[in-house]
Amino acid sequence: MQDADKGQAASLEGEGLRIGIVQARFNAPLTNQLAQSCLAELESLGVSPKDIKHVTVPGALEVAIVLNAMADSEDYDALIALGCIIRGETYHFELVANESGAGVTRVALDHEVPIANAILTVENEAQAWARAEDKGRDAARVAVEMANLMEELL
Repeated sequence: MQDADKGQAASLEGEGLRIGIVQARFNAPLTNQLAQSCLAELESLGVSPKDIKHVTVPGALEVAIVLNAMADSEDYDALIALGCIIRGETYHFELVANESGAGVTRVALDHEVPIANAILTVENEAQAWARAEDKGRDAARVAVEMANLMEELL
């Protein structure tokens, strides 16, 4: 029986973990809310502010390259991607949503570093606001849980 089947509780102890956050500035009011709730949750989980590196990039397509640089440094136990892509009237939404997601996944797999992907992909601004606070908090929890799990496995 696998651990998940045994009902093993997730380890959400953040003390001593080093976390990198890459935040897209496009749709800044929304991504700032994501970042604020993410940072508050990291602190509540015991991650020290001195162990968090928070950087911003222009948009969602630029997130992966900075995540890659952070992963290359091997200075982080987990990374977090924050952004918000709102559907418009053109195909650009699909391009940005698909490519940013693929980039984040590629970095995680290439470097074997957990990345909590909280780049929102929504139909409209109201949907983004309805999700921003919870998804920022969720990203922090995923990053801490996965950092601890990877430490246990490796």
